[in-house]
Amino acid sequence: MATKEREVWPRQQETEEYLTEHKILELLDNFTSELIYHRPDDPKKFLIDMLDKLMKARISRMDHPCLFDESNITSIFGMLDPTDRGYITLEQYKQALITMGINDFDESPAGGEVNKITADTFKREAKQGLFRASATFFEKKPDND
Repeated sequence: MATKEREVWPRQQETEEYLTEHKILELLDNFTSELIYHRPDDPKKFLIDMLDKLMKARISRMDHPCLFDESNITSIFGMLDPTDRGYITLEQYKQALITMGINDFDESPAGGEVNKITADTFKREAKQGLFRASATFFEKKPDND
């Protein structure tokens, strides 16, 4: 039985490149997560409000909408450290950040060499990673070369 390679049509490739370049799928993933988390009575109004917040955050470069706040990040660390040792393993750190939707993070943070990631390191990396993830919605600065 011969295997058939997936043929990519030019229009499909253009579409995929467009979605990737403009980070449309990430935007829709975030909107879907927010909808599921908040379960608003009026989802259309909620999405309009989210777009409005994104536009304001884009201008101010602050107050980006995010599903996780400081207390959520602290709670996640607490769940990973139920005996209150003050640290989690490097693997727990990586899996927690990935679960939070953070893919761009320091894979060798302070404490990683001894397999002990502190709460401060985890919180810092989570906040920075969430900001970078939400920065996908900010306008790209033009190159000045």
